[in-house]
Amino acid sequence: MSDERFADVGRGIQLCYVEHGDPAGAPLVLIMGLGQQLVAWPEGFVEMLVQRGYRVVTFDNRDAGRSTHAGYRPPSLAQILTGRIPADAYHLGDLARDTTGLLDALELPSAHLAGVSMGGMIAQTVAAHFPSRVRTLTSIMSTTGARFVGRPRLSTWRLMGGAPPRTRDEAMDRAVRIFRHIGSRGFPFDEPGVRARAAAAWDRDPSAAGVGRQLAAIFASGDRTRELRQIRVPTLVVHGDRDPMVHPSGGRVTQRAIAGARLVVIPGLGHDCPAGVWPTLADLIAGHAREEAGDVAA
Repeated sequence: MSDERFADVGRGIQLCYVEHGDPAGAPLVLIMGLGQQLVAWPEGFVEMLVQRGYRVVTFDNRDAGRSTHAGYRPPSLAQILTGRIPADAYHLGDLARDTTGLLDALELPSAHLAGVSMGGMIAQTVAAHFPSRVRTLTSIMSTTGARFVGRPRLSTWRLMGGAPPRTRDEAMDRAVRIFRHIGSRGFPFDEPGVRARAAAAWDRDPSAAGVGRQLAAIFASGDRTRELRQIRVPTLVVHGDRDPMVHPSGGRVTQRAIAGARLVVIPGLGHDCPAGVWPTLADLIAGHAREEAGDVAA
């Protein structure tokens, strides 16, 4: 992408980011989930947020896309699930500090944060430890790390444990298989869009090693319920009722852990962002930001 830029966020980490919309708009930072890149945000959805008056920032988390990748060997799924995580592995707190480092680089004292899945966990962690940097928090299809809630189906684990793609075509085919499985049952499946975003991601970064390291970061952070109870920023929790990746119980426990949080369950939504949900989700994020922070949308 021609408008991609890089920010030094400290501790030897550079993040690749893109800004969308009017620089004078209220800043809204979108944080992507496990193994996903900034190109995973559908352009039409981002444009809806821009139209609502926001300066939208998307970025690659470390170990994804064109941001800094760690050098250590990723643990296997079996090692992660049995707690055998390398001592030098990073955790969600490191990813949260990457996010605040990006705010520093962009000279943003604070911003609205909206994160999906692992991105929701990162946004939660920023709100817990750096509350002055967060105007509002929107946690989407995410969870607290508590055991026995918000966990993937066994069939989802089997898909995640499959061999990584070796070619661009394999990457597109794998993305279609995964998103047909974890995607929304109540909205049309956009196979061309899934293929296009998977192809763009492959062209930017074909490595799959970062997925294992990011997943280890989630498990290394453990149950964060007590941490989430510290959050005092205005919080909206959004979840689908048909999510095979993060069971809807994850949204419920997140809402219960954060004082004053509001939970919205979207019927038919799985673990994706289909075009049919874009207006609803954009209205929820922008409406929450306006109501709690007094933003004036265009």
